[in-house]
Amino acid sequence: MARRRQHSGAFDGPPVEEDRHFVTALARGLEVLACFRKGDALLGNQEIAARAGLPKSTVSRLTHTLTRLGYLHYVSDLGKYRLGTAILGIASAMLGRMDLRRLARPLLRDLAAETRTVAAIGTRDRLSMLYLELARGDSAISLNLEVGSRISLANSAMGRAYLACCDSAEREELMARFRELDEVSWPRVKGGIEKAIADHRAHGVCTSFGDWQENVNAIAAGFRPGGGLPPMVINVGAPSFLVSPEFLMKEARPRLLQAIARLENSMALGGAAIEAMGGND
Repeated sequence: MARRRQHSGAFDGPPVEEDRHFVTALARGLEVLACFRKGDALLGNQEIAARAGLPKSTVSRLTHTLTRLGYLHYVSDLGKYRLGTAILGIASAMLGRMDLRRLARPLLRDLAAETRTVAAIGTRDRLSMLYLELARGDSAISLNLEVGSRISLANSAMGRAYLACCDSAEREELMARFRELDEVSWPRVKGGIEKAIADHRAHGVCTSFGDWQENVNAIAAGFRPGGGLPPMVINVGAPSFLVSPEFLMKEARPRLLQAIARLENSMALGGAAIEAMGGND
């Protein structure tokens, strides 16, 4: 009989019992921090325990420790926590090193304006795609997405494009997680991912026409930026009453692929300049 995989929350990687380097206490602390999502100003221990799937007594110890370290701040009047300034320092350091966002910003603005969509660049965070930068076309203001928004990894065009361009071992691990989390929906999810991979190979993009949200159409293309960064994806999408699948595939797709080619070229030129400067030291 196959042994059921054990895991904590949404953490990736091999089963915990097979990974002797896995530090459970650290994983639980990070899981507590990950419970704070966009729009969550304050969370109490009970809410965190429910989201993280941990005993409330364990969560109480973790939140106390994280507060002492500055990663959480306790609001005594409400008996709840908000993210602390230590988190801001980590996030700022990460984003400051990600020159990809700076290079992508003007390209996303042009792409959004030309296609009348929301154009965004993102990458995977656990079982979601995380928006790192975005721009809005005039007609797509109603689509409620911002930097830091998370969307489905399995059903969105952005998520499917990530799965199409990541390495096979990572993809297999993620697909195993999808199946484990929802056996009932797995055949539909698997079919959508397999079609997306075939589309990415044939057309350079993945699609989601009402699969992520019923009234949203989107296409996306993945690429590998190098420089130690994970695979990235650029997508364009808008409410379905504004953009049709035909428009996205015929008009937006060439512009999307051109934007990625320009971004990759800019990154290559930047990398070459850095190497040349290093060679002159």
